[in-house]
Formats: sequence, structure tokens, C-alpha cells
Amino acid sequence: MTTIHVRAATRMAFLWPAALILTGIVLFTWSAPGAFAVPIPGGDLDPTSVPKYVTPLVKPPVMPQAGKIKVTGGKNIDYYEIAVRQFQQQILPATDALGNPTFLPATTVWSYGPADDPRTVAQGGRYFYPAFTIEAKFAKPARVKWINDLVDPVTGDYLPHIIPVDPTLHWANPIGNRDMRPPADPFDPYWGNPLLGADSRYTGPVPMITHVHGAHTFQESDGYPEAWYLPAGSAGVVGVQWTTGTYYDIFAANGVEPWGDGFAVFEYPNDPRATTLWYHDHTLGMTRVNVYAGPAGFYLIRGGPDDMVLDSRKKKPTPAILPGPAPGPGINPFGVFYEIPMAIQDRSFNADGSLFYPDHRAFFEGLNPFPTSPYLDIPFIPDPAVGGPSDVSPIWQPEFFGNVMVVNGQSWPFLDVEPRRYRFRLLNGCNSRFLILQFSDPRVQVWQIGAEGGFLPAPVDISTITGGMLLVGPAERADVIVDFTNVPIGTAVTLLNLGPDEPFGGGVPGIDFDPADPLTTGQVMECRVVPLLSKDDTTPPQFLQLPVITPLVPTATRYISLNEEESQTVFVEELFDGSVVFDPDGDVPFGPTAALLGTFDPGTGLPTPLLWMDPVTENPAVGATETWEIYNFTMDAHPVHIHLVQFQVVDRQFLAFGGSGEVIGFVGAPMPPEAWETGFKDTVIAYPDQVTRVKARFDIAGLYVWHCHIVEHEDNEMMRPYRVGPPPT
Repeated sequence: MTTIHVRAATRMAFLWPAALILTGIVLFTWSAPGAFAVPIPGGDLDPTSVPKYVTPLVKPPVMPQAGKIKVTGGKNIDYYEIAVRQFQQQILPATDALGNPTFLPATTVWSYGPADDPRTVAQGGRYFYPAFTIEAKFAKPARVKWINDLVDPVTGDYLPHIIPVDPTLHWANPIGNRDMRPPADPFDPYWGNPLLGADSRYTGPVPMITHVHGAHTFQESDGYPEAWYLPAGSAGVVGVQWTTGTYYDIFAANGVEPWGDGFAVFEYPNDPRATTLWYHDHTLGMTRVNVYAGPAGFYLIRGGPDDMVLDSRKKKPTPAILPGPAPGPGINPFGVFYEIPMAIQDRSFNADGSLFYPDHRAFFEGLNPFPTSPYLDIPFIPDPAVGGPSDVSPIWQPEFFGNVMVVNGQSWPFLDVEPRRYRFRLLNGCNSRFLILQFSDPRVQVWQIGAEGGFLPAPVDISTITGGMLLVGPAERADVIVDFTNVPIGTAVTLLNLGPDEPFGGGVPGIDFDPADPLTTGQVMECRVVPLLSKDDTTPPQFLQLPVITPLVPTATRYISLNEEESQTVFVEELFDGSVVFDPDGDVPFGPTAALLGTFDPGTGLPTPLLWMDPVTENPAVGATETWEIYNFTMDAHPVHIHLVQFQVVDRQFLAFGGSGEVIGFVGAPMPPEAWETGFKDTVIAYPDQVTRVKARFDIAGLYVWHCHIVEHEDNEMMRPYRVGPPPT
């Protein structure tokens, strides 16, 4: 038997103390990096060798339109033709602080851009990771032809994935049977191990299906995970019958325009409140690897009645002045702007500049993956050594944390700021990482004015109520006013990350968990205060009168659950020193093997975990307003995203458990939503041992999904279809 040391910290449960949110006390103060810090594992590029704050922050310009579609008797439609392509980008800095070359290579990435111009930004074109921003006007429809163009620009042959794909998941297998899509056969359980060869690695065409996160649109335009498609011409190359998703034909025939080989056409009414959305790939079982490769961008909706912000100092209703301008079409991405979208992501790299993403489950366990190590003693799908088929996927990672922080496609960039107010539209675009952002200088004042569903009912003084800490879960957005007015010229202010380098369950940095490594992932970017170019005439955030939010009134309650699955075939024996031994006769299941959603029965207090392929259980009527109670039976916090709707957070409440793990009641009174959750949202953090309640109105009939936005979880069963209207046949 082989002793395997499992990282206990990754499974540790944390409680969420209200004190972090509800007091104005600074609960954690960042100090200079200490010698104790060790970068988290990643590729063979040492993150401490990457120079910081030598590359200026890119401000993504606006995506150009392909034209207008004239509509008789209606509003003209903004039309885009956007392709996803592969290219090289200098994400790591090309020079150090003294201007000397670093010899850090460019990185192969994917991203979206205008179909008629394949050039990158470095070549004078418009392809960049992250993609340019789609600017939409309230109630003015936009139609997008989403093109999967992951092909060689010279030969036209499809390109293989740049990230390892695990075919043992329920995934978008282009060469599988359309109904079940089993793994390819034969299958090497140590797929991708460089010492064993990569002959059985999936090298076929890459499926894609784009989702505008937070969009209010029809099922055919939502980016349903099983409506994916391949690059044009892939069918003949692959030589198999099925090359599209199970729902492709259904949605392709009923969309606003017929879909074709290598593309889909979606339409967005753009009728939610003015807000910050974003778009990214959403392919079944592949979202984590597709998005990690790069395709994502901002989608902003402006205008409408909920975009009217007033200045409360005026006796008569007078429009307030928010920081601006924002980047526009064809504008220099390094220009001077006071409204800036910022996508924060964690990535890891190899010394050749390539993105690193693990191709072994051994990475998560902290093991050496080579044949001389205990790695080869771990039974994986389809290893029969444990007396039957294994249920442990060999490549999938329960979570992944990169060791280099990337903002708008640049590692550890800097931004010149004037002593004035800025509007930052922040997106946590990480796969698994929860961010707790804080500026290193307390003279920087932070106010949050919006979240995923647009403006909050009132500005929230983050500097006072949390000591400047801003919690942003994966896929969440925070619309913030950042005021550098009181910071002296010449000061360098660091945007820090106090969130953990491991799964998050709530708690206080430095007390309940170790903050991110202060030498690497604990730093995000640098703001350098430079002289004021012009007078700041924006409205101070405390005087902003934000649009009124009408509470939703639910008429029904639905009970759902978050669950974690352990192995049913692989067992371990725990030893006295805390290590574990893989033992077919052991009595402790190996895990986690998957995360699942499901239903919850208030009568028994027990959840029923369900798979993606199980029948629909959430089926609100068209026009119904429901409360969804989300019971978290796992040890992690999960950012839960519900497609189609913008919801309101009702409250949270701690759960009391019986001896068999059933819920027997509640502990304490319900806790109201945090101040920054009092508007509309599309993603909510559900903490362990709590029920999180949200309410939403379901007003468009169709088939949609809800899921955890830790994309490693989403890709391995923590996603479920739901249906608005009559149940699907």
C-alpha cells in the first residue's frame, strides 16, 4: 500500500462571521511580504521571477459592429459578426522595470474579435484577450453571429485544444454518440502524462457555444451547454456522424436566423436594467478549459429608466455626474479613461510562455505525477484494479488556482491615476478563486454603486463598513467608485487580494484562513498617482441618488441543494499521522469526485443529488415569481448563477443538523443580504451550512440552466437544466 498525503486545507470548512461585513472595524491589515510565503504550485515558470507593475493596464475598447439590421415598424438591430480565434499575446511582461528585456515569451490564447479582421491588437487589429467590450443600448436589440473559427489560418484545419481535456466527464464529445457521448475507447487512464505519451489525448476540433452572462433572452440565444458546435468543415475531417450538441438542431431551427456550419446567431433584447454583463464560452463539460484559454469579454448595457442617477444635493432633480469617459470604438486601449472595466483572473504559466493547466488529478492532491511516484497507484477511470470500474476522473481538478494575477490580459499591470474619482467595473473572471480586494493605502476611498443587476438602491461605503475589503466571488461583478483624491502625487498604491489560495468558505482573512501569498497572488495591480489633468467635477458618491428598486413578491417557494460526491469505488484508510492509504478494503471514500446540484425535502431534511441528465425538477410557470431556497451541504462556498433572470437576495440562515446529516432546523434568525447585495443580481454566494434564499421572476418560456460558477464544479455535474413553462418532452 502507498501512503498519500492529501492537502487537508482544501477541504476545510469555514464559518462566515457577520462581523466581517457588519462592522466598520478594519479586521485585517496587509503588511509587507514575509519570508514565510511560498507560491502555490503551477507551471514551470516561477511566478516570483515575473516582474510586477512594468506593463500598463489595457482598457478594452468597444467591439465594432458589422452593420445594422433594419426592422420595419420597429427598432433597428445592432449586428455583430464575432469569431473566436487562436493567436499569440504578450501577457507576461516583455521588459523589466528598467526596460531590459525579460525574454518571457508570448502566450497562445483564444479570444473573440470581429470576423472581418483577424489581426491582433499588437498588429493593429482588434483581437485581444480579454475580448473587446460589446456596448449595448437599453431596449435596443443586438444580434450576434458567433463563429467558431478555431482553425489554422493557413490550412483551414481545425486546431486542437491548448488545455488538457478530461473525456471521462459528461462532456461535449464530438466523436461520441449524440444521446450519451461516452468516453473514447480505448482510453489511457494516465492521459497526457508526458512520460507515457499523449497519443490518447483528445486532439479533435473544439466545441464552442457563447453565453452572455446575465442576459435576459430566449432559450435559443442563451448559449445552452448542449447546443455547441464545431468549426466549419470539421464534420468531414472528423469523419463521424455527430459533430454538434444534442440540442443544436432544435435551437438552430428556431432561432432568429438559421444557424450554419461553424456558427450560431443569437439575439439579445437588452431589456435588463443598465448593468455590467460579460460573455464567455459555456460548452458542456468544457467551460473550465475553454474559458481558461481566454474567450471572454464585457457586455455593457447603458441607458433606460434605471440608468438615471441624480445628485441629492440639488433641490430639483439634477443628473449626477459619474466618472467617465469609458473606452470607445477604435480608441487607444492605453488612453486616459475614468471608467474602466477590469477583468481579474488567475493564471499559471510555463517557461515557454504557454498557459499551464493541470493534466493530472495528482496536481490537486499535491503529488508528483510521474511513474516513479505514488501517482500510478491511484485507481482512475477506467482502472479495474479496485475490483470494479473506477469513478475517479484522472484529469479533472476539483478546483484550480493560478499563481499569477492577470488584469485585462496583462500580468500584474500598473495604472496611472490622478487624484480624483474613477469608476471601476470589476469582474472576478477566475475559475475557482474568490477575491477579497483591498487597496494598500487607506486614503483610497471605495464606494460600491452596482452589482450584476445594475445600480444598488444606495451607495455602499466599503471603506467604512468592511475596512475597504471588497468580496467578489467567481463571475460576480462590482461597480465601484474609487477615490484617489486624498492620495499624494507620486504614491504607488497596490490593489491587494486577501482571499485564500484555496477553496473559500467564508471567514476573516488572517483569522479563519491564510490570505493569498503576499509575494504573488496577494497582489493584483498597482495604481500610481500622477498630477491631475483636469478638474474632477463628478458627484461625490455619498450624494448619488440611485434608481429605486421595487421588491419582487414571490408566490411560491422551491427547495434546492448543493452537494458533493465522494467515490463509490475507491477507498482509503486514515492513519494516525493524518495521512491516508489507498486501500480497496478501506472504509473512507476518496473524494471529491464531483459536485452536484439537487432538490431538498423540508420534510425529511435531506437533499436528493441529481445529475445533469436527470429529468428537470425546477419548472416555474411563465410569469411566476418564486423564492429559491439553496441548501448548501458541502464544505465550500459556491457562487450560484441562474440563467435568464436577475434575482433579489432575501436572506441567509445557518442550518442545524441531526446525527444523520439531515437538516433539523435553523440556528439563529435569518441574516439580511449584505449591503452590496440589496439590488438585483445574477450570481449569489451560498455559504456552507447555510440556506441562501433568493427570489426571481421567470418571464420567458424555455429551457435554461442554473449552476455553480466555480467552473471546475460546473463542468462535473454541478449544473442542472430548468424549464420555464410546460415541462419538456
